[in-house]
Amino acid sequence: MPNNDLLERIAALEHEQWMHWAKAVAPEVSPERRARWERYMVPYEELPDDAKELDREWARRVLEVLEDA
Repeated sequence: MPNNDLLERIAALEHEQWMHWAKAVAPEVSPERRARWERYMVPYEELPDDAKELDREWARRVLEVLEDA
């Protein structure tokens, strides 16, 4: 199992990537969807734990790829 600090660092990076993507596609999505996204457009450290867990899921996938490599 990876060290928790590494998992959190990758999750924070995933969140940063998501924010860049979300801002880029925001003009193409409904105002309702943009409004839902806005509450998550904060630094990773400020996210509620359930939102952090979504980023951690992607971080775990990255770690799995690295382990397989």
